[in-house]
Amino acid sequence: MNNSPQRYTITAALPYTNGPIHIGHLAGVYVPADIYARFLRMQGNDVAFVCGSDEHGVAIPMKAKKEGVTPQEIIDKYHAIIEKSFQDFGVSFDNYSRTSRKIHHDTASEFFKKLYEDGKFIEETTEQLYDAEANQFLADRFVTGTCPKCGHEEAYGDQCENCGSSLNATDLINPKSAITGAVPTLKQTKHWFLPLDRYEDWLKEWIIKGHKKDWKVNVYGQVKSWVDEGLRARAVTRDLEWGIPVPVEGAEGKVLYVWFDAPIGYISSTKEWAEREGKDWEPYWKDKDTKLVHFIGKDNIVFHCIIFPTMLKAEGSYILPDNVPANEFLNLEGKKLSTSKNWAVWLHEYLEDFPNQQDVLRYALTANAPETKDNDFTWKDFQARNNNELVAIFGNFINRVVVLTDKYYSGEVPTPGDYSEVDEQTLATLRAYPAVIASSIEKYRFREAQGELMNLARLGNKYLADEEPWKLIKTDEERVKTVLFVALQIASALATLSEPFLPFTSAKLKSILNISDAENGQDSTWDEISTKHILLNSGHKIGKAELLFSKIEDEQIQKQLDKLEATKAANEAENKKAEPQKEIATFEDFTKMDLRVGTITEATKMPKADKLLVLKVDTGLDIRTIVSGIAKSFKPEEIIGKKVTVLVNLAPRKLRGVESEGMILMTENADGKLVFLNPDEDKVNNGTIIS
Repeated sequence: MNNSPQRYTITAALPYTNGPIHIGHLAGVYVPADIYARFLRMQGNDVAFVCGSDEHGVAIPMKAKKEGVTPQEIIDKYHAIIEKSFQDFGVSFDNYSRTSRKIHHDTASEFFKKLYEDGKFIEETTEQLYDAEANQFLADRFVTGTCPKCGHEEAYGDQCENCGSSLNATDLINPKSAITGAVPTLKQTKHWFLPLDRYEDWLKEWIIKGHKKDWKVNVYGQVKSWVDEGLRARAVTRDLEWGIPVPVEGAEGKVLYVWFDAPIGYISSTKEWAEREGKDWEPYWKDKDTKLVHFIGKDNIVFHCIIFPTMLKAEGSYILPDNVPANEFLNLEGKKLSTSKNWAVWLHEYLEDFPNQQDVLRYALTANAPETKDNDFTWKDFQARNNNELVAIFGNFINRVVVLTDKYYSGEVPTPGDYSEVDEQTLATLRAYPAVIASSIEKYRFREAQGELMNLARLGNKYLADEEPWKLIKTDEERVKTVLFVALQIASALATLSEPFLPFTSAKLKSILNISDAENGQDSTWDEISTKHILLNSGHKIGKAELLFSKIEDEQIQKQLDKLEATKAANEAENKKAEPQKEIATFEDFTKMDLRVGTITEATKMPKADKLLVLKVDTGLDIRTIVSGIAKSFKPEEIIGKKVTVLVNLAPRKLRGVESEGMILMTENADGKLVFLNPDEDKVNNGTIIS
C-alpha cells in the first residue's frame, strides 16, 4: 500500500462500443473514479485519469453484421455517444482514447512481443468450439450453456453472471452457439496462452497476504476464491479478423484476445495524454512512487486483480495496482440492468428528460452506490433524493443565505460582531469537515463521503433555522450581520467541498458567490477550509440568487416508470412462446367447420357476469345470438358494426340462461389484448364462407 505517492494513475474500465452507457456504468465505475480524481487534483496531486473506448472483440463485427454496416461504423457511432455522455456528466478524464488508434495497436503489439520473446507464453494446439453453420470459431461470449459450478442455464463461455465464476467455453454443460443456436463441435487450432498457474504462489503472496486488510471485502473474496480453485493457462490470442493482429509468424487470421489488449488501453491512453502534454508517460506506469488504482465493476474483478497484474508482472518493468475498489451491480426497479433487453436508463436519454440535472443523477447514484453489495435504483428514490435533500437542504440553505445577504446588505458580505458560543461551535464543526470527507474518499467510501457533505449543508440549514435572521433583523441588526457572515462561510465551504461530487453545482455556486476567479482571493482550497479563519471576507460582493436545484414533479417520474413498463411489455411479448401445436386434424375435420364473415349489430352486457357480452350477429344466413367472453377487453358500443369471423355450425349451448349459437374467432396481440379476426377487404359480405 503506497501511502505517500508522488503521482497517481487512475484508470476507469474501458466501456465497450457496442452500445451507449447507462446508469449502472456511471454508478459502478465512472462517478466514483471521477470523485476520486477530482479530490486528488484539489489536493494538489499529480494525477493521470485515463480511459478509452474498447473497440475490439467478436461482439463488434456481430453487431455490424446484424445492422448491415461495417465494424468501423459501429465503433465510430458508439464511441461518439459514449464520449459525449462522459463529457455531459462531467467525468473529468485527462485522456479518453480508443483501442482502434495506432498508438494502442503499437503498444499492445509491443507488449505481446516482449512477453513472446521472453518466453512467457506457452503455445498449444487445442480443440475449440466451432460453429459449422456460421463457419467460424466461437468466442467465449458466443457460447452459452449451463454453468458447471451453480447450474445457471444461461452462463456465457467466459463467465457465469449468476455466480461470478470465470469459465472456459468448453466447461459449459449443453453448450450452444449464440449465433445460430447450433450445437458447436470441437476443431483444432493453434494459440498462445498466458500460464496463470505459474504465478499462483506470487499471487497468493501479493494479494492473499499483501492486500487482505486494504482491499474491499467483495473484491478480496472473489479473488481469493478464484486463486484457491487453482489457476489455469488462458489464451491470449483467438481466431478472428477484427482486432489487433498477432505480431508473430504463423499467426495469420488470429488477433490478440480482447481481454489481453483492452487493459493495455490504459497504458496507450496514458501515452497519448503524455505526448499531448509534453510529459514522460513511463513514471505513471513504472515508478514505484506512483499509486495505480483501477475503478471497475465486479464483472471485471478477475481481469484486473489477477490476469492484468500477471501480465504486468510477466513484462517485468511495470508497477502493480495499489487498489482495485470494484463496485457490485446496480439494479433498476428491482431487476438486473440489461442492455440487450433495454432495461436501463441511458445517459443520453436522461439528459433529454432532465436537462441540466447531471448532478442530481450523480448525487442519487452515489447516495445509493453498490459499494459492497448490489443495490437498486428506483425513480421514486431518485425523486426523493432530489426533493428532500438537494432541494430542501442544500439548495434551501444556499438560497436563503444569498437572498438575505442581497436583501439586507446589497450582496456584500457583512462585518461580523462578536461570535456567540453557537457561532464558534458551528465554525469549528465546519473546519472539521474537509478531513472527515477526505478520509472517506481515501478509503473509497464515496457514499459515506457524500453523506458528510450533505451533513455540512444540514449544519448550515439548522444554523439559519435556529438563529432566524429574518426575525432578528427587526430587533438586533448587528447580530444578523454575524449570523449571515457565519452562514456565508459555510456556503463558501460547500462550493469547494461539493466539487468532486457535484461539479456543475459547485461551479454554479462559486459563480453565485463570486469566487470563481482565483484572482479575487476568495476561492479556498480543500485544506484551506480547515486552516483559514475566514473564507469569504467582509465587503466581498456576491451575486444574485439562482436556484441550484429544482423540484422534480410526480408527472416526470411517472413518465420514466411508463417508459420502463413499455419496455417490460415489449420484452414479455418478444419472449412469449407460441402455444404447442394441437393434435393433427384431418382435412375432413377441417371441412366440418363452417366459418363465415359476419357483422355485430347489437351488443349488451350479460347481467351479473363481468366477462360476458350478449351479441346479435348478422351471419348472412340469419341474425343470431352469440355469447362471447370479451367484456374485459371491449365496451358494447365499441364493437357494433364490427366485421367478425364466426363459427356458425357450433352446437348451441346455454350460458347464464341465454342460448349461444356460434363462436366468434379471437386472438391476442403482443400486449395480451384480445383482437378480432376479420377480413381486411371492405367488400366482403356477411355470410361469405372462409375456407
